[in-house]
Amino acid sequence: MKHAGRDALQTLEPLLRKVRACASLVEKSPGSFYLRSKAFLHFHEDPGGLFADLKEDLVSFSRYRVTTRAEQDDLVARVRRCLGLLKS
Repeated sequence: MKHAGRDALQTLEPLLRKVRACASLVEKSPGSFYLRSKAFLHFHEDPGGLFADLKEDLVSFSRYRVTTRAEQDDLVARVRRCLGLLKS
């Protein structure tokens, strides 16, 4: 599974805008987000669809499908939940 290319990231633009709105995250390269100095979220593409690798436990990545709007909304909720736990 390869990292998401420019075209794949373009289709994820509504999702990326929501992730970019999370002040704690830094987008070091298109579609690759860091929390503090650690990789936190990036995207992949393959014939089965688009996927996100999210370091939800801040230790290891878990992969989530993000091809549909509902899947993308679920990922955004996971990101926000994780970041909210860090603040408390």
